[in-house]
Amino acid sequence: MTSANAPLPLPANVRLIATDLDGTLLRDDKSVSERTVAALAAAEEAGIEVFFVTGRPARWMNVVSDHVHGHGLAICANGAAVVDLHAGGALLQVRPLARSTALDVVTRLRDAARGASFAVETSTGIHYEPHYPPFHLDPGATVASAEKLLHEGEPGSAVPVLKLLAQHPELTPDGFLTLARTVASDISTVTRSSPTTLLEISGLGVSKASTLALCCAERGISADEVVAFGDMPNDVEMLNWAGVSYAMGNAHPDVIAAASGRTVANNEDGVAVVIERILAAQGAPRRA
Repeated sequence: MTSANAPLPLPANVRLIATDLDGTLLRDDKSVSERTVAALAAAEEAGIEVFFVTGRPARWMNVVSDHVHGHGLAICANGAAVVDLHAGGALLQVRPLARSTALDVVTRLRDAARGASFAVETSTGIHYEPHYPPFHLDPGATVASAEKLLHEGEPGSAVPVLKLLAQHPELTPDGFLTLARTVASDISTVTRSSPTTLLEISGLGVSKASTLALCCAERGISADEVVAFGDMPNDVEMLNWAGVSYAMGNAHPDVIAAASGRTVANNEDGVAVVIERILAAQGAPRRA
């Protein structure tokens, strides 16, 4: 593990920067600092692509919509969706969680963790159970049991499910994550990004890392040409995959263990600090 004060050797040619948003690129007040805005713009000017890779749904990407350059693509919902931010968050690719699998996960978690409640994030919005903490940003959500929310009359007739959310009022965040992975990791990908006891469940093999790898392959970009940033367990696979990766100064212990090195906290512009080093090392400005 290398600290922010002892910079890692960077790839000779960084072609893509992949950054999480909450707790990473964004400050705690959900703003993007002037320093970070300038760093992102300078990276794009130098021909380095920037991918926002987040657990957020496309409709919650307004926090960075003014800072999108180049291709305008973002990876949302922990890898379940690739969206075009230049087109208002239009879905370009979906890697869904099968409704039958989601129902199986619900059954397993109800048995293993009594008191759990669920929400269903689809390609058109979120819906949740009566005891699930309400989403104030989504006032039009349907409230019903997970079984009803996941029901579809004919196979393939309902909109795709991007992820299942599970909340527990008593378990610790990491305790619930460990339990859920024990009972459901054979059929799904289970992770978390919230400081609360909230889990995010995607299709088996769907993660920030696997979708980022697909997007990079389409561009002829290899893992060793990618620098990634993150702070929570849903970033671990991406940080392991990238050639060089940084945990934020405020990161979860599992993220610190997974990353190549560590930068300063999100409120101290940790992503911008590293981007500035990358540009200096590559003799920016340059154009692709």
